[in-house]
Amino acid sequence: QLQASGGGLVQAGGSLRLSCAASERTFSSGVMGWFRQPPGKEREFVAAFRWARNTAAYAASVKDRFTISKDSAKKMVYLQMNSLKPEDTAVYYCVVSTRNLINSALFSRTQYECWGQGTLVTVSS
Repeated sequence: QLQASGGGLVQAGGSLRLSCAASERTFSSGVMGWFRQPPGKEREFVAAFRWARNTAAYAASVKDRFTISKDSAKKMVYLQMNSLKPEDTAVYYCVVSTRNLINSALFSRTQYECWGQGTLVTVSS
């Protein structure tokens, strides 16, 4: 139900845009967002968009560099990543929660029922 794409190899300072294709059911759900898992580390929250409030939230580490957006007609969610750093290297996962999560819950991976297959982003120094 979630299909992420757009990962690849990029030099530090460069940009990439990740895309996530969703089904009708998942696209209109409570929250869609992105998590990532750096090599050897736990999965961590990156960004999320709440449909009901039409608002986005970001991890402190990516705020002002990453932007989450949507295209309702195409049922797509995007993650524009600018000024990439080597520490952004990770497998990125598109996620969905069917609930309208409160702020504190957005950052918890256990709150998201649906996960895409992941797309690898590698940032070279």
